[in-house]
Amino acid sequence: MGDSALSRRGFLAASAVAGLSMTALSGCGGDSDSGSSGTTTIEWWNISTTEPAKGVWASLAKKFEAQNPKVKLKIVQLENDAYKSKMTALTASGKLPDIFHTWGGGVLKQQVDAGLIEDLTDRTKPWADALLKAAKAPYLLDDKVYGVPFDIGMIGFWYNKALFKKAGVSTPPTTWSDFLDAVGKLKAKNITPIGLAGKEKWPGMYYWAYLAMRTAGADALQKAYGDKDFTGADFVAAGEHLKELVDLQPFQKGFLNAAYSSPTGQAAAVGNGKAAMELMGQWAPAVQADAGKGLGDDLGFFPFPAVEGGKGAITEVFGGGGGHALRRDAPQAAVDFLKFFASEATDLELVKKTGVLPVIAGAESAITDPNIKAVQAQLNGATGFQLYLDQAYAPAVGQEVNDSVAALIAGSKSPEQVAQSITQVTKEEQ
Repeated sequence: MGDSALSRRGFLAASAVAGLSMTALSGCGGDSDSGSSGTTTIEWWNISTTEPAKGVWASLAKKFEAQNPKVKLKIVQLENDAYKSKMTALTASGKLPDIFHTWGGGVLKQQVDAGLIEDLTDRTKPWADALLKAAKAPYLLDDKVYGVPFDIGMIGFWYNKALFKKAGVSTPPTTWSDFLDAVGKLKAKNITPIGLAGKEKWPGMYYWAYLAMRTAGADALQKAYGDKDFTGADFVAAGEHLKELVDLQPFQKGFLNAAYSSPTGQAAAVGNGKAAMELMGQWAPAVQADAGKGLGDDLGFFPFPAVEGGKGAITEVFGGGGGHALRRDAPQAAVDFLKFFASEATDLELVKKTGVLPVIAGAESAITDPNIKAVQAQLNGATGFQLYLDQAYAPAVGQEVNDSVAALIAGSKSPEQVAQSITQVTKEEQ
């Protein structure tokens, strides 16, 4: 999941995660503090642990507090994987923070089904109508609103134009065979083709998910989940195509132990010019610049290639955005904060300062980065959309997708075994 870590991803030192005190959890589940002074303290959990997002969000919190003097925001920030495991534990305990990051989909549905999430349908009218329909979709369940988006985007390839040129790759590949050829050309020039965070399993999942979309078509992933069967030939073929790539040994040295946004991880490998590309979301440029130097004008973007003979189109995209949900019976101040965060003024600030894609139509004018414009154009022209699999599916199924694909990349599972494992867990869960 996946993951400006305003997006889905970020980096927080392990010591900080380990040192998260119980006081940080104390506000969860209805303990919003209304002290004798009449001040309401609300807890806001998010994954914005890298700059510039971290600083921008802190300043927005101060701005909200200034406008609402009787409200105090307590921010808890966790790196993506630590956040997901903590939220899983809190969901099991029945106590969630007042305001928390969500990607929507099956994970949010599980929390809704457990009666833990506030129905925002009436409480967010009429201001939520201004938000883009595509951005709101992951948080709509049975036509009810359970989350408010602040970001929308897609996964694609971010690449180093100078390294492509050096290897003689004149244009970004549009087919899988051309992509594999490009990997070969890069390797021939002793250039590491791809940066990958093998330690964190969600970045590898993107490859299998996209290949499945290209071989089977975008709708097939939800159909397979509903049918509890991922063993079809197209899903096995997705694994076989990924194995073709893995067999070329395209990833940086030590990739199996690499994190995403650490100084020695995937984003830094690309941002420092040590790897030619990475498959990542719209937040990639900001994290490359935070973890490494960033590529500036040498950075380009292209959509995931088509697979020859596949049922999916290159215009079908995989991705998602970030949103906020509220615990059930959250105070009005939490709803007020969501309204503030979804305003055009806030959206403009997020677009300008953190590189997110706008969720309000009027904020599109603030996009100046040509790569972000390219992502926006791909999204606007999308003929199909699939949410991150580790969010679209129930948590245990999403985790199995991540684990099985990671095993395939590490060489310990076959394409058939990946399809069988995901099918087995889907049957057990539903």
